[in-house]
Amino acid sequence: MLNHTKKIKEIYEDIQKKLYYMIPEKWDKLFLYSSVIDMPNGEQKGELYFYYIPRGILKKKPVNVYEIPNKFNLDESDYLKLVSILYGRIKTLREEFRKSETGNIWSNITMSIQNMKFKVEYNYDDLEHSEFNSYERHIIWRYEYLGIGEEQVNKKDKEILKRYLQTPKIIGRKETYETGIYIKDIENKIAYNTDETNNSSRENIAANNNINIGVGRDYYENEEISKSDKNIPKRKNQLLLSEEQIKRYEEQQKKRNTH
Repeated sequence: MLNHTKKIKEIYEDIQKKLYYMIPEKWDKLFLYSSVIDMPNGEQKGELYFYYIPRGILKKKPVNVYEIPNKFNLDESDYLKLVSILYGRIKTLREEFRKSETGNIWSNITMSIQNMKFKVEYNYDDLEHSEFNSYERHIIWRYEYLGIGEEQVNKKDKEILKRYLQTPKIIGRKETYETGIYIKDIENKIAYNTDETNNSSRENIAANNNINIGVGRDYYENEEISKSDKNIPKRKNQLLLSEEQIKRYEEQQKKRNTH
């Protein structure tokens, strides 16, 4: 059984606050996946994505965090900073578990928020030697947690799901933690404004600290951050920026604002 220290619970609360902050509309359910893989050279790599179900009378489709900028006319590069900070908290969470555990540490987690409950599922999969690659695991995860089945995906993804369903299941170590959601002091600091210059009247969203909320595409940890958004590398595996690169990004933003 995992040891949930006071510090770990504080990190859970902070992650929840960040998620509430980052979603620009009312929602009913949220599912987040993140992995942290320790490499032989001592570095870490991993990925993070989450989906939320918008609130409404009619059944709504899950919204991928990486679809948010097109949906709400947001700035990508600034939101990348928020996504990267969120991933940094996941890494901090894992390090806190490492301090309190004597055995193997989890490789990936799934967090969910629904029905006033916050749930975390810890998995100990050997992701480096998995028979499914990162993209395939993403498709399988959506099937398992969002119910996106064969009838809702393209031919390529359908083949992935068929192979997954035909593969003998190995029951690995899995642990869960569940508690009530953290409500105290949660504020959605995103302001909704109508873009008068946009014929479609899409909503613009701005944070109180003057950061325009957008979403990062897919970024590798070892890529340089360009001052020009059009030169930011676009990749498929959703590997996020290192803490050092986040600092460089913040410095670049400060220089921009002074000119």
